[in-house]
Amino acid sequence: MTDPNPIDDTADDYSRFEARLVAHDQDATRIVTADLGETTARQLVTELIDNGVVTPVPGKRVFIHEPSGTAFDSSTQLAVFHQGWTAACNADEVGE
Repeated sequence: MTDPNPIDDTADDYSRFEARLVAHDQDATRIVTADLGETTARQLVTELIDNGVVTPVPGKRVFIHEPSGTAFDSSTQLAVFHQGWTAACNADEVGE
């Protein structure tokens, strides 16, 4: 038997193609938070407070994200965290 010609060998092509598709799918499902401005973050935090998802602690200037129990001192950090937390919860529901 002769060795296969390395030019004609396409065994790794499928693996590389599949890896690119998986990376593309992951990029498509990620939530982009880089464009979340301070005004939008404050609006989201206000809505979360109104819905009882976030509790402000006035004396300490801290927000408590009730479902996770995590504390934040920045509305932007809280908004970004909540978007990621919501996306993760939704992904878990879809995966079940």
